[in-house]
Amino acid sequence: MCSRTCDRARLKWRLDGYPGVTRTTHELLQWWRRDGREQRLFFAQLDAAETIIFLVEARGDLRQGIDVPQEEVSAEKRAQGFNGFRRYASKMATGSGKTTVMGMLAAWSILNKVNDRSDARFSDVALIVCPNVTIRNRLRELDPEEGEASLYRTRDLVPPHLMPLLTQGRVLVTNWHVFEPQAIQTGGVGARVTKAGVEVRTKETITISSKTTTARGTRYLTLVDFERQVAAGMLTVLDEKREKDGTLKKVSVESRRYVESDTALVNRILGREVGGKQNILVMNDEAHHAYRIVREQRDEEEEDLFGEDEEAEEFFKEATVWIDGLDRIQKLRGINLCLDLSATPYFLGRVGQDTNRLFPWVVSDFGLIDAIESGLVKIPQLAVRDTTGKEIPGYFNIWHWILPQLTPAERGGKKASPKPEAILKYAHHPIAMLGGLWEKEREGWVNHRDDPRPPVFILVCKNTQIAKVLYEWLAEDKAPTGIPPVKIEGFKNNPSTLLRAVSLSNGGRQNTIRVDSKVVHESDSGEAKNDEVRWMRFTLDTVGKIAWPTDRVGRPLYPEGFKELADKLGRPDHPPGRDVRCIVSVGMLTEGWDCSTVTHIIGLRPFMSQLLCEQVVGRGLRRANYEVGPDGKLTEEVAKVFGVPFEVIPFKADPQGQPQPRVKRYHVHAIPGKAQFEITFPRVEGYTQAIRNRVTVEWKSVPSLVLEPGRIPPEVEVKGLLVNNTGRLSLTGPGRVDDVTLTEFRAKRRVQELVYDLARTLTRDYVAQKQCEVPAHVLFPQVARIVQQYLEQRVEVRRPADLKDVFLAPYYGWLVERLLEAIRPDTTQGESPEVPRYESTRGPGSTADVDFWTSRDVREVVKSHLNYVVADTKQWEQSAAYYLDKNKAVDAFVKNSGLGFAVPYLHNGQMHDYVPDFIIRLKTEPPIHLILETKGYDPLEDVKRAAAERWVSAVDADGRYGRWRYAVARKVSDISTLIDTVVT
Repeated sequence: MCSRTCDRARLKWRLDGYPGVTRTTHELLQWWRRDGREQRLFFAQLDAAETIIFLVEARGDLRQGIDVPQEEVSAEKRAQGFNGFRRYASKMATGSGKTTVMGMLAAWSILNKVNDRSDARFSDVALIVCPNVTIRNRLRELDPEEGEASLYRTRDLVPPHLMPLLTQGRVLVTNWHVFEPQAIQTGGVGARVTKAGVEVRTKETITISSKTTTARGTRYLTLVDFERQVAAGMLTVLDEKREKDGTLKKVSVESRRYVESDTALVNRILGREVGGKQNILVMNDEAHHAYRIVREQRDEEEEDLFGEDEEAEEFFKEATVWIDGLDRIQKLRGINLCLDLSATPYFLGRVGQDTNRLFPWVVSDFGLIDAIESGLVKIPQLAVRDTTGKEIPGYFNIWHWILPQLTPAERGGKKASPKPEAILKYAHHPIAMLGGLWEKEREGWVNHRDDPRPPVFILVCKNTQIAKVLYEWLAEDKAPTGIPPVKIEGFKNNPSTLLRAVSLSNGGRQNTIRVDSKVVHESDSGEAKNDEVRWMRFTLDTVGKIAWPTDRVGRPLYPEGFKELADKLGRPDHPPGRDVRCIVSVGMLTEGWDCSTVTHIIGLRPFMSQLLCEQVVGRGLRRANYEVGPDGKLTEEVAKVFGVPFEVIPFKADPQGQPQPRVKRYHVHAIPGKAQFEITFPRVEGYTQAIRNRVTVEWKSVPSLVLEPGRIPPEVEVKGLLVNNTGRLSLTGPGRVDDVTLTEFRAKRRVQELVYDLARTLTRDYVAQKQCEVPAHVLFPQVARIVQQYLEQRVEVRRPADLKDVFLAPYYGWLVERLLEAIRPDTTQGESPEVPRYESTRGPGSTADVDFWTSRDVREVVKSHLNYVVADTKQWEQSAAYYLDKNKAVDAFVKNSGLGFAVPYLHNGQMHDYVPDFIIRLKTEPPIHLILETKGYDPLEDVKRAAAERWVSAVDADGRYGRWRYAVARKVSDISTLIDTVVT
C-alpha cells in the first residue's frame, strides 16, 4: 500500500529535521509540534499534514520508490481538452480532526506562496469542496478573514505574526452542487429558458411506465409526460420499440438543453475576488463522493453496495457532477494539487474491478481502528455473543437476523421490501434493550453531569415506510396491530410539540424526529423547497447544541436564514434540535453532522459495504469530552451499536452451474371407477361467535408459548471494535465487555399493569365485533383472568428470559393470537357454540377435483379415490398409506396433496393454512372423518393442533358435514391404535 511506503520515508525525513522544506514550512512544522501547546494536535492530524508536505517538498532522493497512482480521464474527455490532475488522499476516521488538517495545509500553501510568488509548488487560492451546506457553513472558520475567530487562531495553527500574511490568500468553501452547469435564463429566476449558452445534447433510452421516475440510471416516463415533452421540443425521438399490440415500450431519444459555458461556470465558482488566478489548491472534504464513474449504468454483476436504488443514483450523480466540476477548473485554471480527505475513501461502484476498494492515491491511513485505539473517538461496542450461541450474534446484523424469520408475505418478494410491522415485530427486543439502557443513561446524565444535553438515540431505517411506522410507535404511541406500546417515555412527543405545530414555545419538548433521505438530499444544496424542510435541516444540524455561539458582546450568531424562518413560523430562537433525544432516519443522516452526544445506534436496513457501516457508526463516534485524565489520556467513551455490521463478505451464486437433468413427472387425479372412495369436506375460512355474557377457554387444547433465548436473545455481550485473525469480532483481548440486557426495561414495568393493558386491548377488539353483545365492563374481568391464567400456566420462561418479556414483540403478538384463538363462548352458561364461517364463493371440496402433476415419489393404493398417494418424505407417507389401506376400519382415505383442504390459523398477525397429511373416512355409523397428521417436529405443532381442534369443534357444532376428529401420529405404527381409539 502506498501509505505504508510514505510512512516509512516520512518518518526518516522528520527524524532528519525535515530536509528540503522552505523556511516557512519549517516554522509551521515546529509550531505544530512545539512543547507546551495548550491544544496539542492529534497524531492523526500531524501524520496527514506532514505526509502531504513530505510529498511536495522533500528532496527527490528521499521520495525515491514512492509512486502514487493517479486518476486518468477517459479518452473522450481527453479529446475535449481535459486532463488529469495530481491527487493525494488522507484517510482520517470520523472525529479525528479533518477540518484542522485542512486548516494546516491551507496555511502551509498560502504562506509559502505569499513568501515566494515564483514557487509553483504552492497556491494562494484554496478551494474547499464539501457535500452539503451543513459542512459548508461550519468550514467557514477556515476563512482567514475571520481573524481571531478563524480556526488558525482558535486551534493555534498559525503564529500570530504570520496572520497578516495569511489574509493575503483566499480560502473558498463551497458545496459540490455549484459545479452543476446552470441553464441560461433571461428575466431572472423562473423566466423562460432561451437558446443561449452552450448546447448540451444527451442521448438516452426512456422506458414508458405508469410512473415518471429515475431508478438505477434508467429514466421512466408516463406516456402522457413523454408525448408532452416531445411536443414541446424537449425530446427528439431516434428509435422506438413497441409491444406486439403496438403499445410503446421503449424509445431512444436525444434531449437538448442550453447551459452556461465552462468559463462562466468556473468564474461563478471562484468569484471576482480570485480574478483570473491560476494554479488552484483543491481540498475535497468527504472525498469518497468525488471519483470518475467508468460505467454510466450499474453492471448486473456488480455488488449492490447501497441496498436502495434512490441512494445509489443520488450518490453517482454527485460523484459525476463533483468530478466534472474539478475537471473544468483544471482545464481553465489548473489544479496545482487536489487533496482528498475522507474517513472512507473507497470506490463505491461503476468502476469495474475497483468497486469497494481504497483510492490508490491514499498516502496516509488513520482508520477507525486507529482512532478507537488512540482514544480520539468513542468506542463503538457491537454484539459479540448472545444467548443463541451462534457464531454471529443476531443483533450484530439485525436485518439479516430478521428476514429469514418472516413469512413470504411479510418479506415482500425478491427485493426484500418487508412490511414495516413485520420488521418492528422482531426489532422490538433490541430496541427495548438499548432503549432501557438509554433511559438509565439519561437519568445518569441528569443526576451526575453539569451538561444539560440529553443522550441521543439513532435508528437508521431502510425506507420511509419503516421509518414512519417506527416514528409513530416511538413518538406518538401508535402501536401497529400485534405490537405493544413502546413504553419508553423519554421518546414520546407531546402532540402540541410536533414539528408542524404553530409554536414550540410552550415549554414542551420535541423528543423524537423523523428525517427522510429526500429531506437530506433536498436541503444539502441549501435550496429546500419549503419552510418545513428548511426547519428540519436547522433541527438536525443543532441536535446536541444547547445555545447558539455568540459574538464578543454576547449576541447570538444565528445561521443564515434561521432568525427569519423562526419568526415566520412563530417558533423560539433557541437551537431547534436542542431537546431531540431520538432520531429516526432513512439513510445516513447528513455527512458533517457533528453531534457529540450519540450513545446508542440501531440499524434496521441492509448494509452492503464497509463504507455504509462506517458512515452510520461514525454518527455516534464524536466524543463529548476531550479533557485529558490524570494518566494523560482521554477518558473512555462508548456508543452501543446494534444492527450495523462491520464485517461485509459479499458473495455471488455461481451463474455457470450445470443444468439439472429432467426428472419423471406423475399425473395425479381422481379415478371415476373408484367413486365409492370419494371424500368431501367443508371449506372453513373463519369462525362466528355470538357472545352475550360469558366466555371461557378449553385449557387442555390451548398451545403454550415458550420464551426462547436461543431464538430471540434477551441479553447480548458487546465489545469495542476488535477483530481476530479470521476477521470476526473478538470476544477476548483488550477492551471492556459489557452486558446489554432487558433488565433496565423490565425494571419499570409491573406484570399486573401489563396484564390489564393486554386485557383492555382484547376486550376492545371483542366489543367491536357485531356479534358480541356483552358490555365491556362485564367482559374485561373475564378476559383479565384468562390472560393471568395463561401467563401462569401456559408461558414457559427459559432463563435468562423473564415473564415480562412476553409483552415484547414478537412474543406479544403470538400471545394475542393464542388468546384470540382460544377464547370461546361458554356453552355451559347458556352461550351459543362457535360455528364455522364457510367460503361463500366455493362449495365443499372433493377428491373428485384433484388433478395435478408432480415429480415427487408416488405410490398406488386401493382405498383412495385418487390414483396415487404423493410422498413428501422418503418413508413416512408411503408407510402410512400401507397401514391405512390395510386397516379394516378404514372406508376411504386421501393424501392431502393438491386437495385444497386446509385449517385456518392465526400466526404472526396473518391467517395461514395448516395442511394436515390425511383425511380418513371410518366405517362408523354415521361415518367419522379423521384428520390425521403424521409429521415429526414442528415448532408450530401446538398452534396447529389447537387450530385443528377448533375446526373440528365448530364443524361438529354446525352438524351439516357429519362428525370429525383430529389426531397426530408420532410413529407410523401408532396409526392403527389411533383409529381404534376413534372407532371405539
